Amino acid sequence: MKTADFSQDEIFDVAVVGAGVVGCAIFKEFCEQGAKTLLVEKANDILEGASKGNSAILHTGFDAPPNTLECECVRRGYDEYLKIKDDFNLPFQNSKALVIAWSDEQLEKLDSILKKGFGNGVKELEILSAKQIAQREPNLSKEAKGAILVHGESLIDPWSAPLAYVKKGISCGGKTAFSHEVKDGHFNGEFWELQTSQKSIRAKVVINAAGLYGDIVDKIKGSEDFKIIPRKGQFVIFDETSYKLINSIILPVPTKRTKGVVITRTAFGNVLVGPTAEDQESRVDSETVRETLEGLKQKAFKMLPALEQHKVTATFAGLRPASDETFYRVAINDEKNWITVGGIRSTGLTASLGLAKHIFELNDKKYDKPASKSKKIVVPNISEFEKRDYQKGGYKKIVCHCECVTEDEIRNACRGEVSAGTIGGLKRRTRAMMGRCQGFNCEAKVTQIIKEEVKKS
Repeated sequence: MKTADFSQDEIFDVAVVGAGVVGCAIFKEFCEQGAKTLLVEKANDILEGASKGNSAILHTGFDAPPNTLECECVRRGYDEYLKIKDDFNLPFQNSKALVIAWSDEQLEKLDSILKKGFGNGVKELEILSAKQIAQREPNLSKEAKGAILVHGESLIDPWSAPLAYVKKGISCGGKTAFSHEVKDGHFNGEFWELQTSQKSIRAKVVINAAGLYGDIVDKIKGSEDFKIIPRKGQFVIFDETSYKLINSIILPVPTKRTKGVVITRTAFGNVLVGPTAEDQESRVDSETVRETLEGLKQKAFKMLPALEQHKVTATFAGLRPASDETFYRVAINDEKNWITVGGIRSTGLTASLGLAKHIFELNDKKYDKPASKSKKIVVPNISEFEKRDYQKGGYKKIVCHCECVTEDEIRNACRGEVSAGTIGGLKRRTRAMMGRCQGFNCEAKVTQIIKEEVKKS
């Protein structure tokens, strides 16, 4: 990642702490609105925390808690994503979703879920019978008793969108500071001086979007208003041969605590099953557990029996920044010029753009508009929804044969202002080493390319 290019004497209008999807969206919004903005991240790349592991679904908000900020921001974020996706070349597939009732008890809950969805402003919902489910999803278990068809639920690439947000922010004059862990800070009545692991940062307003570490960062302002309780979600990825087994996102009847186990296709041509919901103390433990993954697989096989004939390509776990309360922990401290954006759980991917607009309105400060129109931002497509680099021709050679990643894609990911700062970041920009062999056949070549690009830069 490019080294931060600002001085310690520089005073920013806004410092956004945390480069997860929410922080990236807030950075974009404030930069576009003319604020002199700095994105501060303790890791060496974006999405190194909770945002790197999720189910990659753009939610309509049909099952969001009614009359809450979460519901408002999910709906607003959904609409905003649809507005900007073509401008940024962001992948999108409206696959629709089925909320499946597998028991008589769950069947009785469908009417209340339907009513809740209508109340949340999601009108394209309908009840399906067992026969209608079988017609739409012939490979699904015949144990399905009924379902709600949610027309708006869609698949996206969860990594390209935040990358586009940061690139857009930089094009509007924003700056970034990676490998800058915020340790402490002092507000002098005019601006904050944040002490980081590298150097101090001055900003008139601090926006805390630190995700899993949000409560720790929030103590800097002098009070502790919430506690993050990391919630681990383990996932299983099935081989691309399973992709055609389903047409829709298969959702369970949700509970108060979790949306439950999902079976969905992904933008990368495979099938994902998960997540679990396991509260824990550790903010870094994302190890998978064999017994838990086996349990996920067995649940999936009951719902989609044909899936048992397909191999598992990968497993992973993500940590969600759940808090001691179920609602978003968003608040402004006007006396300290500090805005907290905490407890943003699994809906953060969809809600991020809506949250960004809400935070800008909450801040209620006016900034000069950028003097000139920023350049158009287009991120490379790594999804299966559009043509990829290897399908366009003119590339040098394919380096990762499992995922068909070209040498040009890897080199380009190592270049520019928002270049990959970690191996994980490179994977999320290219899909290299994420296929059947998990890097066994291409890791040496990928590493060689990285070394060559780092030497050049």
